[in-house]
Amino acid sequence: MSFWSAEAPALTVLALALTVALLRARPHERTVFLNTLWLFLMGIAGQAAAAALAGLDFPGAAHGTQIVFRIVTAVALIRILGFAVFRLLLPLAGKQPPRIIEDLAIMVVYLGYGFVQLRAAGVDLASLVTTSAILTAVIAFAMQDTLGNVLAGLAIQLDNSVQVGDWIKVDELSGRVRDIRWRSTLLETRNWETVVIPNGMLMKSRVAILGRREGAPRQWRRILGFMVDPGVPPARVIATLEDEMRELAIPNVARSPAPSVVLHGFDEGNLRYQLRYWLTDLLEDDSTDSMVRVHLFATLQRAGIRVAEPQRTVHAIQRDEAHAATVRRRELTRRTQMLSSVGLFAGLSDSEKADIAEGLQYAPFARGDVITKQGNAAHWLYLVAFGEAEVLYEPPNGGMPRVIGTIHAGEFFGEMALLTGDARSATVIAKTDVECYRLERASFQELLASRPEIADEVKRVMGTRRTDLEHARQSYAVAGDGSRGARTPNLLGRLRRFFAANP
Repeated sequence: MSFWSAEAPALTVLALALTVALLRARPHERTVFLNTLWLFLMGIAGQAAAAALAGLDFPGAAHGTQIVFRIVTAVALIRILGFAVFRLLLPLAGKQPPRIIEDLAIMVVYLGYGFVQLRAAGVDLASLVTTSAILTAVIAFAMQDTLGNVLAGLAIQLDNSVQVGDWIKVDELSGRVRDIRWRSTLLETRNWETVVIPNGMLMKSRVAILGRREGAPRQWRRILGFMVDPGVPPARVIATLEDEMRELAIPNVARSPAPSVVLHGFDEGNLRYQLRYWLTDLLEDDSTDSMVRVHLFATLQRAGIRVAEPQRTVHAIQRDEAHAATVRRRELTRRTQMLSSVGLFAGLSDSEKADIAEGLQYAPFARGDVITKQGNAAHWLYLVAFGEAEVLYEPPNGGMPRVIGTIHAGEFFGEMALLTGDARSATVIAKTDVECYRLERASFQELLASRPEIADEVKRVMGTRRTDLEHARQSYAVAGDGSRGARTPNLLGRLRRFFAANP
């Protein structure tokens, strides 16, 4: 009897070649592939040891060793071939069968190999099946939960209702499906937890697949609630927020469908609204909700719309006017300190600063908000109290906007359009979260007329900014286009006339 197979060297080369190909194609699964290869090599080494024992005239030991390690070799080789078919060849052909199908196929081959070996050993398979029927029934009854999970996992894989990578919600638990195995499904939550859900429980529960609709990109609708005083018309609230949110480019917020605002109900004396948007990265739900709320709050503040609190009627004997006066004085002091930090107003007296502070309007902007838009009418001078903003020139032919400057805290902008009466000549966007105060056109022009030194500072700043703006226009100018040359004298003429009238 031969204890060494002549095919062993060829099978070894085949196993090595397939393992190398698998490692190159799927390096993240190297542990599984290498462990199977080591098992195969151990089987080959065991058969070589059986041949050595036969050479030493130990036929009984050689025979037993050869049977055990031949089975080990066959099991490992079948597994390697299964890996090659399901994890190498089929993916190359554009097919990605469920993992449970791979396991079933390998299991069937194992059973087939076992039956062949039993038949070769002279075992009557018919009598074996008959005598083991009772044992099979007992085992099936004892493992009914396990078998139920296995069958449920097979059903999930075959009907493709839940796929690896899907975001699902089971009862109050939500997460991303990492793997569907024989007995259970692994779910990775946003809290960096891996939850093991038995497949039988998954089949019996109500499962919501988040963000998935046939023929549409993966995105999930989020709803943010807020309340506004009923004194503000709902049409104004909805139009203000929808116009602003559709202009913003917030990470992980889908452009289509666009964000929308609806009046959802009435709650404790206020109007209850919902801002609805579509989330594209389901892992970033909380952080994206927070960023959208920041923009929502800043937009409402700029529009002079206060986020409401629950209203209750309280009959008080005396109003606390002293507290209200204290709050007002604190805000005026804050505005006056801000004016002192702006070089344009540093030379004013305290009383002059206080007069200007009375007329300022608070205007916060979240990062990415458009503060002023090129081409829009000008009504305000903006004073930056906190943050930074970028100045962009947008060419009329639709080219890419160009950054022509940065405005820091303690600086101002918007003076050019106020003085000339023209539309805004550039777009200003909040580079960070920005806090501004706005001064009306009439107040600004009155200040220039009464304080010549402020007018001189405005002239200096405007000269620098006008030069930067003209450079940007020249870089976009088309040969033969005379629009720039006509606009510059017109702008200079308007400025000369204004400052001549207010020397």
